[in-house]
Amino acid sequence: MTMGSIQSGPEDQSRQPEPSDSGLWQPDLSGRAKPVYLAIADALADDIAIGRLAAGQRLPPQRLLADRLGLDLTTVSRAYGEARRRGLLDARVGHGSFVSAQAGPARGAPPDGGPVPPALSPTAPAAVSTAMLIDMTMNQPPLPDAPELLDRVRRGLAEAMRRLDPQTLLRYPEAGAGLPAGEEDRAAGARWLGKRLPDLGDAGRGDAGTGDTGRIVVCPGTQSALLALLGMLTRPGDTVCTEALTYPGFKAIARQLGLRVVGVAMDCEGLDPDALSATVAAHAPKLLYCTPTLHNPTTATLPLERRAAIAAIARSHALPIIEDDIYGVLPQDAPPPIAALAPDMTFHVVGLAKCVAPGLRIAYVAAPDRRQATRLVAAQRATILGTPPIPAAVATRWIADGTADALLTAIRAEASARQRMARELLPAAALTTHGQAFHLWLTLPPGWTRGEFAAFLRGHGIAAAVSDMFLTGGPAPESLRICLGAPVGRADCRRMLDILADALDQSPALAGIVI
Repeated sequence: MTMGSIQSGPEDQSRQPEPSDSGLWQPDLSGRAKPVYLAIADALADDIAIGRLAAGQRLPPQRLLADRLGLDLTTVSRAYGEARRRGLLDARVGHGSFVSAQAGPARGAPPDGGPVPPALSPTAPAAVSTAMLIDMTMNQPPLPDAPELLDRVRRGLAEAMRRLDPQTLLRYPEAGAGLPAGEEDRAAGARWLGKRLPDLGDAGRGDAGTGDTGRIVVCPGTQSALLALLGMLTRPGDTVCTEALTYPGFKAIARQLGLRVVGVAMDCEGLDPDALSATVAAHAPKLLYCTPTLHNPTTATLPLERRAAIAAIARSHALPIIEDDIYGVLPQDAPPPIAALAPDMTFHVVGLAKCVAPGLRIAYVAAPDRRQATRLVAAQRATILGTPPIPAAVATRWIADGTADALLTAIRAEASARQRMARELLPAAALTTHGQAFHLWLTLPPGWTRGEFAAFLRGHGIAAAVSDMFLTGGPAPESLRICLGAPVGRADCRRMLDILADALDQSPALAGIVI
């Protein structure tokens, strides 16, 4: 494990400029306390990460941007040079500058480190069509090679449709009754949450205990849950804190809501409680968002002692916690969630996208109490009215008949097999990972920059997410997140890992030689 301490600071997301008349990009430099050329490069990285800029999109000429911002040409030239070094833009002589293919998200795709690039960089060392591209920017679970499991999935879908009351589709959800209105769906959520919070599992089975399905809210995916939670707990201009490296989707929502994001330093074990205390004292954030288990992107898992320390800090400062436990059921040795230590301070969020099926957009939130759950239902209704009943019914059926558990077991087994390949082929000094995760954090050896390495991979048909996509402020580490679930089969995964291993064994100068 090579990840050292990652320091961070504030990332001001309180304002976005309106598009200019020409439609060309203009950076938002407000609140960026660093040299202007670095602020421009950071703004470019932010706008790529949230999907405001797409791969291949033309950037304004340097002289035009300098005039618009009231800067000298040298400053903008340095900014574009820094962006090229990070792998964020490509320049074509006589044609201008464009968002790099490896960095830019496709329009409308989820902001998870950068979706499928629609075009390849003209500066890549080899021409590779997008049809041949292995897209490792989206952190998706591996597809299990189990035909019998697909048959089980089909049967579960058919049974869910048979049980669904058609009237559910012919009316809006009942106000105040939950999202969607149905005790059966909340009970299914309680059973799934019970894998990590046993008292809720008891409630989901109808057993006596401390669990209360009334504090569970069913949401159409984790992203929707995060949007509703941030909208409920904050106001524009507020400060929120998270790990120094964090899920890009959280950053995107914070920017949309006009929030200021402050990063908290972390190390190989995850978020540092001492740094959290200092951040709370200095910035008075309205909430903490964190991923304690299989952190995205580093795979760090907070030990129990740190979870207890974070829970104590939250209680002493009345700091609400949004605990994103999206990967929590994958490792079989994960410590108890923070919600088990501070249930009164924690909104515990789980989804089915990473551990069951990415296309099943259902998530469950365990709120601290029924009152907070009711507030969350109201926040959801303001944007979506209600969770679509069909995916909710499918999730409920799969949880009840064991299909969800079977998919989880198969994904965990396939992820473990691919992690074994990664440990076999890649140098241990470069890896930060977990045996049951389906992503890893790759720290580059001296000589490589993340931009150069990403460009090299792109030339060999692989798209990866550079550290800038996850950064909340401060210098970006020379690292990339690699998703082992992207290749369809193990053969493609091994080929991808072989390419990574070959690149890590040589210098950038030699790697770029084409014969």
